[in-house]
Amino acid sequence: MTKPNQATAPLLEVDALSVDYGLKGVPLRAIEDVSFTLCAGEAVGLVGESGSGKTTTALSIAGLLPPNAGVSSGEVRYRGKRLPISDDAAMRSHRWSEISFVFQGAMNALNPVHRVVKQIAEPCMLKRGMARDEAAARARELLELVGIPADRGSAFPHELSGGMRQRVMIAMALACCPSIIIGDEPTTALDVITQAQILKLLGKLRSQLNLAIILITHDLSVVAESCDRAMIMYAGRIVEDGLVADVFAEPKHPYTKLLIESIPNPAKGKHILRPIPGDPPTLVNRPSGCSFRSRCPSAIQVCATEDPRLDLAGRGRVACHLHRSLTQERTVAADA
Repeated sequence: MTKPNQATAPLLEVDALSVDYGLKGVPLRAIEDVSFTLCAGEAVGLVGESGSGKTTTALSIAGLLPPNAGVSSGEVRYRGKRLPISDDAAMRSHRWSEISFVFQGAMNALNPVHRVVKQIAEPCMLKRGMARDEAAARARELLELVGIPADRGSAFPHELSGGMRQRVMIAMALACCPSIIIGDEPTTALDVITQAQILKLLGKLRSQLNLAIILITHDLSVVAESCDRAMIMYAGRIVEDGLVADVFAEPKHPYTKLLIESIPNPAKGKHILRPIPGDPPTLVNRPSGCSFRSRCPSAIQVCATEDPRLDLAGRGRVACHLHRSLTQERTVAADA
């Protein structure tokens, strides 16, 4: 699998991005101060419980936020140039050709009354100016690329299995040769065998085409199998960001630790799963200080009043008062 060259300039830069949803005229903060980079060929997993802001982050990057949401601050840069993420018309030239989206639930995303070859060919005609026959030939090539016989392009979506429909969505995302693909839980509602096949396919395409991938999921095991980096989101913020091996071997944020402990691990034999206590905050009941403190077994006094910054921690980043406190104690002890 192709590994990103971290010495080169990032392909994508998300800088201090915040998004608000409007509820009866009142703005509610959905994501706040989200910053990260993505290099060519890199796969990053965006992980967290439902409502943590994963999909909102992805939709804002692609300029696909719903009408009741808007970017309140921050920016997104592609190859160093700012993307017009708040202007739908201006973003159309960037979608498909630079950034593509694989939506959750292929049956809902595909048009039920058109054959799949026509749906894959459409962006080729609209974005690349291909004639109908040329676009159809391109669509059949893409079907073969994702492991579907070209003659199945004449099928309607309901005539395909769930795994094949998801492959069609991936083929559509590749139609205009983008550099970045965002997958919003692309394996949801698929059986474990098909999930593994789809993840293997994404890895193969990533290696062949040097694709950068942002994979949205609530399942850390999917990230462990498919990604280079894991970014953990909670209550609209990134609370930990690091290499997958580091995050699993030595998680730095209490939320990350609890997420890992909630995953079955056959290597540990008889392993007792630990559910995360309590419920995540909603947009209307954000607590003061650290949003995770009411569920955190390691909360300290400062957590109630001060929201922790996302600071560098080894080869990654973490937003946790406890980690900062322990790091300071180790520094003082080493200097003594």
